[in-house]
Amino acid sequence: MGQRSSTMDGNTDDTIRDILTTTRRIALVGASAKPWRASHEVMRFLLDRGFDVTPVNPGLAGQTIHGQTVVGSLAEAAPLEMVDVFRASVHVGALVDRAIELGARTIWMQLGVIDQDAAAKARAAGVRVVMDRCPVIEDRRIGPFRAPQPHH
Repeated sequence: MGQRSSTMDGNTDDTIRDILTTTRRIALVGASAKPWRASHEVMRFLLDRGFDVTPVNPGLAGQTIHGQTVVGSLAEAAPLEMVDVFRASVHVGALVDRAIELGARTIWMQLGVIDQDAAAKARAAGVRVVMDRCPVIEDRRIGPFRAPQPHH
């Protein structure tokens, strides 16, 4: 169990492990129906690991990806635990503002998605931030992880 810290987001392995073992509901922003897109592959992976994933993409709203109905906005994906961002960094600020309003506990920015100002704003609001990482890679590196199962 390491405390190794990433230079980009400052999270330790234990923090990443905690996020991926206590989160159940994920809004995946920038979902794609194209199998060659990273968001398509990551969504499949998260579903296979037991996460409740809602794909968010206004251009695909009403369609299905991996059997899940695509919604057009974060608000339609609520309640949120984690927002997984597959959008260009320029869009992150507005997404973080909305995620904070909707009560998200974690913002996860995928590889290459970096916005230090938005990350600072989220942290100031008590939201955990992961930046420039992929849950599939983290699973292979320090996992495997499974979503917590609902209590019946």
